[in-house]
Amino acid sequence: MRTPTTRATCFPMDELAQRLDVISPSTLNAHLPASVLAALPTAGVTVFRVDDDASDTAQFSARYGFGLDDCANTIVLRYRKGGEERHAAIVTLGSRRLDVNGAVKERLGAQRLSFAKREVATALTGMEFGGITAFGLPADWLVLVDATVMTREQVVMGAGVRVAKLLLRPHLLTSLPNVEVAAIAPDLA
Repeated sequence: MRTPTTRATCFPMDELAQRLDVISPSTLNAHLPASVLAALPTAGVTVFRVDDDASDTAQFSARYGFGLDDCANTIVLRYRKGGEERHAAIVTLGSRRLDVNGAVKERLGAQRLSFAKREVATALTGMEFGGITAFGLPADWLVLVDATVMTREQVVMGAGVRVAKLLLRPHLLTSLPNVEVAAIAPDLA
């Protein structure tokens, strides 16, 4: 395992990619769920290996040298709207807290809102818990991306499995269907 010794934001993306255990594009089908692979842009995404025990954001940040401001988490929500149960995904930085009962609920037009249970999130996405990503989600889901994600030069996010991550420029998220960028996480004081 190769790990950077300083914060990832100190390195240009090309140099950072050289410091990571990058998975060859020709072998991605052996490492990622088919739905994730099918949704990934053909350029601009580096896929790299991580240790399973360091897949969660805080552990990943500490072990691999990425700041929490560069880690974009994808969270699955369950909500009721118009008497119907629905699901959505939220993408926010690891350093931010979502305004779930305010901005998120309002943006979804939800009557009730909760985090999806682990087994439901994995069954609906076909991804591993702790590795869920915005790429490859069901086509009818809304994907809300916190506006602060878009201010980062690059972000690291799940790859559908716990043993891999995606490194990309956040503007690539806007190529996904049903994506909305909104201010849904207040500043931490």
